[in-house]
Amino acid sequence: MESGLENSDVARICLPFLRDTQNPDGGWGFRPGNSSRVEATCWVLLALWEPSQQLSEDRVRVHRARDFLQTTQLRDGSWPAAPGEEIGCWVTSLCCLALKAIGDQTQGSTIESGLRWICNDWPSDSSPWRRFLARLSSQRDVAPINTSYRGWGWTPGTSSWVEPTSFALMALDRVASLELAAKAKKRRSLATSLLFDRMCPGGGWNAGNPVVYGAAGEPAIVPTAWSLLALRNAQVRPEITQSLDWLQRTAANVQSPGSLSLTEICLRTHGRSQPGMASLGEVLKRSDFLDNTLVAAWCVLACGSDFWLGKPDARTVAA
Repeated sequence: MESGLENSDVARICLPFLRDTQNPDGGWGFRPGNSSRVEATCWVLLALWEPSQQLSEDRVRVHRARDFLQTTQLRDGSWPAAPGEEIGCWVTSLCCLALKAIGDQTQGSTIESGLRWICNDWPSDSSPWRRFLARLSSQRDVAPINTSYRGWGWTPGTSSWVEPTSFALMALDRVASLELAAKAKKRRSLATSLLFDRMCPGGGWNAGNPVVYGAAGEPAIVPTAWSLLALRNAQVRPEITQSLDWLQRTAANVQSPGSLSLTEICLRTHGRSQPGMASLGEVLKRSDFLDNTLVAAWCVLACGSDFWLGKPDARTVAA
């Protein structure tokens, strides 16, 4: 992996793209010229924060992105997927993670209200009534899972899914309020159990159920990476080791810059070597990823310090 972010091939390819595609409202779209979206803005905010100590104009971009997120937050503390929408969703977890990661002391109440919304957002598919109905259903053995475990859905009050549960767990790592600590502890315990329950046989995670009609699901890199990052501080269990083994075996065949970036971040965070992996800079040179904001941001983060995952970082955003 390249060292020295600003001088790496990744930075020379990705950073100009990200710097040049900020919208007038301070946010970013998923592609250049698209309207601003909360998810894309969070990832670029994190990507530009890493080198912002070198370039003052990056600090200006970070402030504008922070202001975009602040004005987009809804009254209930959640964030919608895009400005103008009236219902919050899973991106609330990503916003809390991003704002806390950049050390923005001015956003304490903003982050806390977001974390409170996350703690209060329960999926409806695992409520006691729904669990009772599921036990009576003729379809109860189609995809056998433990419905007593509860995570988060893509939208509030729906079903638990692996990826939004992973982001919520990462966000709740950052709870500082004593008021929320007990709620967060309960939610984290249930959600961690859900991730282990949804793991595919043999390791890894996919976007759906691990077993359907008796057939084992196939793991995928992106949900596996997010799940393992969410479990990075969990007690070591065979399931984590098994999933890391799967990701490490799969890494040598990854040629997508987005998947390669997340694989690098995940293996590095868990202290795993990355034998046989393609060079991210070389993959970028021969790819046409540059219409994808998320991929560009992930590539920058793959070459950074992992500060956004809770590693020590002394810098803060000036008010």
